[in-house]
Amino acid sequence: MSASELAGKKAIVTGGGRGIGKAIAVAFAEHGADVAVIGRTAETLDGTAAEVRAKGRTAATKVADLTEVANIPDLFTELSAAIGGFDILVNSAGIQLTAPSLDVTEEDWDAILDANLKALFFCCQAGGRAFLEAGSGKIINLASTFSVVGFPEFAVYCASKGGVMQLTRALASEWAAHGVNVNAIAPAAVRTEMNAYLLDDENFLKGFLPAVPAGRVGQPSDIAGAAVFLASAASDFVHGHLLFVDGAYTAV
Repeated sequence: MSASELAGKKAIVTGGGRGIGKAIAVAFAEHGADVAVIGRTAETLDGTAAEVRAKGRTAATKVADLTEVANIPDLFTELSAAIGGFDILVNSAGIQLTAPSLDVTEEDWDAILDANLKALFFCCQAGGRAFLEAGSGKIINLASTFSVVGFPEFAVYCASKGGVMQLTRALASEWAAHGVNVNAIAPAAVRTEMNAYLLDDENFLKGFLPAVPAGRVGQPSDIAGAAVFLASAASDFVHGHLLFVDGAYTAV
């Protein structure tokens, strides 16, 4: 794809201060888009915004807890005004819990589902309102290989990401006829701050890497290219798709 693939486009990226969300935000800027990022830490958001501006694009930031879903419409209105509208929404914010299922508490369950599924739905709703009115728009949700594959001690995370997959399909079936694309990316293990505790564990890697034919864990940049495709005109007839970026983990 060309460096101007997203020229003139405006994107909001949740979880844009670090990891996959940051990589996507910077990749969007590299391809010509202005980008607003939402996250919980001002310092990391400012770092992303600086990289976006270094690409010659407009950037905006907002510190927010998206599990406070009543605030989401106003957040999107504010950020849309800051960058001159928005055509693309990436829902990358989320959290992860690793624990034996017998040890999971109700509080654990609520925290994961609220962050990974409930907040994501209400972000989709806010984006959908704007995009349906405009007659076009791209929503990209971050799902997981664990949307379709189980893994020990990830029961709640798997449930949340399975929900993201089905939500993506349901919204696509509802909004495709109105010019709105809703798709999801399903990474395998990607080295980010959130899961460094696992990927720095030699015992985990000895058990996991043999199941990845590509022989390595992913990097945030591996996911960014898929997001650029799904945000671009090249994906205009792609609806409700779960795009695996997983080194063939789910192929075997």
